[in-house]
Amino acid sequence: MKKIITLCLFVFALFLGTQTAVAQNSKLETAQKVNTEAAEKTEALRQFVKFDNTQRDQIYEAQQEFIRSSYAIKSQKETADYKKEKTKAISAHLETRMKTILSAEQFERYKQFSRS
Repeated sequence: MKKIITLCLFVFALFLGTQTAVAQNSKLETAQKVNTEAAEKTEALRQFVKFDNTQRDQIYEAQQEFIRSSYAIKSQKETADYKKEKTKAISAHLETRMKTILSAEQFERYKQFSRS
């Protein structure tokens, strides 16, 4: 009887460990998606806007923050209006950050790139 109880507890502990590993794996996948998208957008912007390495690093961080926030908003169980309002807010924040990072001419090119 003790062996059966011990075996059941062991199986239960393995089951809990598996669930935790799966949850961490999905977070890792999301982080990888965020980093990949941010790198792609930054590189596309770099080719169109022409900025230096310091600006590239700052833009990459801004893109990461924006994409991470976008994923968080999409995963929330809120109304469409709320999601739209939050998306506008983070878009405005991204634009403000881009304005501080880029020069006036570069920012105009960025706006042209964003519209297309």
